[in-house]
Amino acid sequence: MKKDIHPEFHPECKVFYRGEHVMTVGATVPELNVEIWSGSHPFYTGKSSFVDTAGRVEKFQKKFQGDYFKKKEANKGKSSSKSR
Repeated sequence: MKKDIHPEFHPECKVFYRGEHVMTVGATVPELNVEIWSGSHPFYTGKSSFVDTAGRVEKFQKKFQGDYFKKKEANKGKSSSKSR
């Protein structure tokens, strides 16, 4: 086996969720910060929670606000008049 090709193993890696130490596992890093873990996931807890880490709702609302659909209808009207 080749020497010095494997990462260092930390048997006492601390896992943090929202700044709280939630568990200890073995890993190649000394600390892990997670956004979701089994103690907060709705599948395991039976409680629903809203998680929007990427701002998807705001992105959707921004995209479809105002006259977005009016532009589509106006383009349809122009394309139908060209084909006549």
